Amino acid sequence: MDWGILGYDDHKLDVKELELKYNTSATKGLSEAEASERLLRDGPNALRPPRGTPGCVRFGRQLAGGLQCLMWVAAAICLIAYGVQQGQGDRGSSDNLYLAVALIAVVVVTGCFGYYQEFKSTNIIASFRNLVPQQATVVRAGQVLQVNAAELVVGDLVEIKGGDRVPADIRVLAAQGCKVDNSSLTGESEPQTRSPECTHDSHLETRNIAFFSTMCLEGTATGLVISTGERTVIGRIASLASGVENEKTPIAVEIEHFVDIIAGLAVLFGGTFFVVAMLIGYPFLRALVFFMAIVVAYVPEGLLATVTVCLSLTAKRLARRNCVVKNLEAVETLGSTSVICSDKTGTLTQNRMAVAHLWFDGRVHAADTTEDLSGEAFDQSSPSWSLLSRVISLCNRAQFKPGQDDVPVAQRDVIGDASESALLKFAEATSGPVAAARGRFPKVAELPFNSTNKFQVSVHDAGSQQLLVLKGAPERVPGRCSGALQAGEERPLDAEWRRSLEGACLDLGGRGERVLGFCARWLPAGTVPAGTPPEHLAQVASGLCFAGLVSLIDPPRATVPQAVRKCRTAGIRVIMVTGDHPVTAKAIAAQVGIISEGSETPEDVAERLHLPLEQVRPSQARARVVTGSELAALAPGALEELLRAHPEMVFARTSPQQKLVIVESCQRLGAIVAVTGDGVNDSPALKKADIGVAMGIAGSDAAKNAADMILLDDNFASIVTGVEQGRLIFDNLKKSIAYTLTKNIPELTPYLIYITASVPLPLGCITILFIELCTDIFPSVSLAYERAESDIMHLRPRNPRRDRLVNEPLAAYSYFQIGAIQSFAGFTDYFVAMAQEGWWPYLVLGLRPRWEDAHEQELQDSYGQQWTFEQRRYQQYTCYTVFFISIEMCQIADVLIRKTRRLSLFQQGLFRNRTLLVAIVFQVCIGCFLCYCPGMPNVFNFMPIRFQWWLVPMPFGLLILVYDEIRKLGVRRHPGSWWDRELYY
Repeated sequence: MDWGILGYDDHKLDVKELELKYNTSATKGLSEAEASERLLRDGPNALRPPRGTPGCVRFGRQLAGGLQCLMWVAAAICLIAYGVQQGQGDRGSSDNLYLAVALIAVVVVTGCFGYYQEFKSTNIIASFRNLVPQQATVVRAGQVLQVNAAELVVGDLVEIKGGDRVPADIRVLAAQGCKVDNSSLTGESEPQTRSPECTHDSHLETRNIAFFSTMCLEGTATGLVISTGERTVIGRIASLASGVENEKTPIAVEIEHFVDIIAGLAVLFGGTFFVVAMLIGYPFLRALVFFMAIVVAYVPEGLLATVTVCLSLTAKRLARRNCVVKNLEAVETLGSTSVICSDKTGTLTQNRMAVAHLWFDGRVHAADTTEDLSGEAFDQSSPSWSLLSRVISLCNRAQFKPGQDDVPVAQRDVIGDASESALLKFAEATSGPVAAARGRFPKVAELPFNSTNKFQVSVHDAGSQQLLVLKGAPERVPGRCSGALQAGEERPLDAEWRRSLEGACLDLGGRGERVLGFCARWLPAGTVPAGTPPEHLAQVASGLCFAGLVSLIDPPRATVPQAVRKCRTAGIRVIMVTGDHPVTAKAIAAQVGIISEGSETPEDVAERLHLPLEQVRPSQARARVVTGSELAALAPGALEELLRAHPEMVFARTSPQQKLVIVESCQRLGAIVAVTGDGVNDSPALKKADIGVAMGIAGSDAAKNAADMILLDDNFASIVTGVEQGRLIFDNLKKSIAYTLTKNIPELTPYLIYITASVPLPLGCITILFIELCTDIFPSVSLAYERAESDIMHLRPRNPRRDRLVNEPLAAYSYFQIGAIQSFAGFTDYFVAMAQEGWWPYLVLGLRPRWEDAHEQELQDSYGQQWTFEQRRYQQYTCYTVFFISIEMCQIADVLIRKTRRLSLFQQGLFRNRTLLVAIVFQVCIGCFLCYCPGMPNVFNFMPIRFQWWLVPMPFGLLILVYDEIRKLGVRRHPGSWWDRELYY
């Protein structure tokens, strides 16, 4: 869809043609009957809120993920086994029932937790409704009525005044000083005049169309409704946003990729064990239970909860720094970001006009543009400044709202448009109370600013004289002057002065600033009597003394330049995408560092080398400013070439659809794109981006609804904090997953040895669930609190195709190295415990068939002692407990080595992450509770064990610590080597 030409031509039609087209009257409006008929035909003047996913569907998704489906299958197998064994009178069959209940509970609890987090973090408010004003003033059958805005129809005659929201797209028929704020639609911070004349071919640029949901700042206007609801420009943008599919976040892709691998391996191993069990003579049901046991052992049941908790913790950390995350996965996405497409108004800038520069006495002076007016003041000692400051104070219609004497000047509310407000605050801050100055010079008459004259005049009593003050466009003001103030004295306007003035106007205008000229003249008392018609003042306003120039701009936020520098250091490209004028956009981009110092655009290169613009090669210009019209004319694929050729890009005068095209082009180049914005016009791009970041203060509800993250302070610098936290959580998630995966091998090998070596089962399924969901959750979550190993903001952004969350080195190191050591620890403790109870290893091998025979009540051990089936069952529970304790002791060493991937544990500090230390203590306490709490043998198959069995795995834990320190030393000493490639995960 081309947003420049929406099929609208209403702005080009005269009043008679409009009346014919909409079958209405431009003076009396529609009749009530006709309005009711059209309301039934077209529907209410309202935007449909985005359709949300029903809560039951979202909850169902939480219960039916890849790992959850495997666990449902395992639970079903357990229930079938329980039913069959119950029918056969098997005394041990209740274990399968416990296991099925535990598995179902795991799925339901983690599903509830995930749903709660999603519910809490998803904005479910249908915020588009808030765009519709409640009441509108409408003329029907010649009567002025107040109606609900939702009841407006095409052809209605409506009236708007300062402070109203425009209730629909209207064609302006009459206006008096009407100005509207289009910043949420076009990105322009300057108020836009509305008048009946058609001033541009595009309906978005012409002055005789006022758009639905924009704010009327001052004046009055009457117009015909030409579009309502979904058919308005805002409505079309809203439907464009709702038609954009949400992109999967990088972390969602990573977790999906990981789950697919784990699920595939679990089914592969389980299937293999099932076939082997069948081949060596196990009954089908028993072999199926083996399959289920392998799935339980291989699937990290607590992983999804760990990931969710880690992301939640980071989201809370960001919330304390003014970043509210709606979608938890967006936390990590920000860390992967390689391109930030930022809106200008309100994000990079302060969203307020401010005095930037002054020109008097032939020199440019820089004004204080800081947000709290705490910067350095310019030199005010010149006598010329005295007159200029007086003209600025008096030739101004803006005024402070009452009752704000104790409020800092920068934060006071003002009645008046943005430029007048900026001049008022500037005068108040530099010259003292403006109200007092106006009291000394009461206003006699005034000619307000209009687009024809392009100047404003007011006359003030000054005792025995009158003071006429004028401000206006710099090309109009000098023509009404006969002299100029220089060092406090009036001098004639000569050619040198005019050249100096033109140079100053070009300089300030080239910085994207709006320039105004100020002048004054003393008149004899009574020259302009009170009540003089405004149009007569234009004749008196001649022979004036030029006082100086003042330029205004929406200044950059103070923290933005440093934030942009940090982004550059972190390898993140910042692109400005705005609806504002290209000169202003380029100037702000240069001020904040998006266009770096020394960088040139093709236009700059052409001017420097005195070449035609067509002869400038792309490689000669590092920066480029592209307008919306140029963008629309580009051939397919040309935008990607521009993005490749010019590292520093600014897009100006762009439409919502073009913002979407820019985001898609960056994504096609392989970038992870973050988009910032506050206006309704930003919402489609916010939704399409990998992560959309909306502004919390100035942001429209539509933008907040489409975004994944909201900046409460509207500060671009907060994004850099988010990037840092996002990168840190990816690193820490990697560590958590490595820790979680390691124990899969010591949980799996007991079943491998159980089947192949026919030993009594070393580890039970319920015991595995306690490891996964009880003792290991807290330590894996505690790794989210680990600080960064190095300055992560000096690294390049993560490549989502190459830098995976779970890669081959991580899996190989966790499974086949640390996991193997833990398996040896578990079997050593298992055989020690069996030997000390009378079962030497040579006797244990091949013992399983007789051990599990419920009818064998006199089984002899190595010392000739006889064991009943019940005694053997409790000994087996002892083995479960010993193997469990071995894994837990080794996991303490494992969580310590996971604190770092490259640095030595001693460089990072053993005791800095206090949460991890608490987690280790918690892990040991849970182990003791499960071992020694009365009743555990009959409930969860845990037995009290001897103290020395706690000590057996400790040398293996020490081995893990030493082994990993050697690995890290090799990685640090030989970067890029085989050792680094294979052992750094």
